[in-house]
Amino acid sequence: MSASVAARLNAGQLKRQRQLVTPEGLALPLTIATKGARAGALMLDLLIIFFGALAILLALGLLGFSVLDAGTDGEMSGAAEFFIVLIILLLFLARYGYFLFFELGPKGATPGKRALGIRVAARDGGRLTAEAVIARNLLRDIEVFIPTFFLLLGGQSDGVMGAAAFVWLLVFVLFPVFNKDHLRAGDLVAGTWVVEAQKVKLAEAMSTAPDRSQEYRFGEEELSVYGEHELQVLEGVLRQDNPEAMREVMFAICRKIGWQAGTGHEREFLEAFYAALRAHLERGMRFGKRKADKYS
Repeated sequence: MSASVAARLNAGQLKRQRQLVTPEGLALPLTIATKGARAGALMLDLLIIFFGALAILLALGLLGFSVLDAGTDGEMSGAAEFFIVLIILLLFLARYGYFLFFELGPKGATPGKRALGIRVAARDGGRLTAEAVIARNLLRDIEVFIPTFFLLLGGQSDGVMGAAAFVWLLVFVLFPVFNKDHLRAGDLVAGTWVVEAQKVKLAEAMSTAPDRSQEYRFGEEELSVYGEHELQVLEGVLRQDNPEAMREVMFAICRKIGWQAGTGHEREFLEAFYAALRAHLERGMRFGKRKADKYS
């Protein structure tokens, strides 16, 4: 790779650098996903949905549900009508359930996004909500799928309506090009953006940390004030390794749990609290108790 190409890549990377301010007032660095990565992830997800739905339909056919023969009088049989309704329901659940299930998961990303190294995040630094995920995916239908299907079904020959559908589609497809954060209209409405995911795994990031369990002892009541979201925020702070950010987080935690904060041992304190909080949350999950965040 030439020096000029590398310089352009670095310049593009810097243009996509942002800071995410969490509800706790912490500024964490992140990188906005490229338009190509977003488009590639969507295509992968649609392929997964298509082939997954196709496999299920074939399985249903083998079980005896593929009875699409018309009746003797030319009308569709009741079994055929039921099968078509079943297909529509399956496609609807595959389309919306797929994105809702994966984007509300701990990774905040569908398999397509994970393959491209990106994820969905709330722009206010909080957790992704079901309302936000539903909104951003419903808007995708209005932005792209409805006008595309209209044009594919012959709408392009429908004069003014065809032209309007084409202009509508063009505006929303190009919408991410004309804003610095590469946001879709759905992202604007839902309060989300798509960012590059951290490539370092949680266990790997903390595996080299020294054992502080004998230096700091946290009780169940102290650990119960936080949840999985706060654990992820703390992980990001430790990875960032910014002394000022670690100091702010340590003071915030100490205020929350009623400890007297000192100085000069911020990372040691946070590593110990991280390990204790993670163990506490994992114990709870083994007994069917999941704490998503401090508000749960």
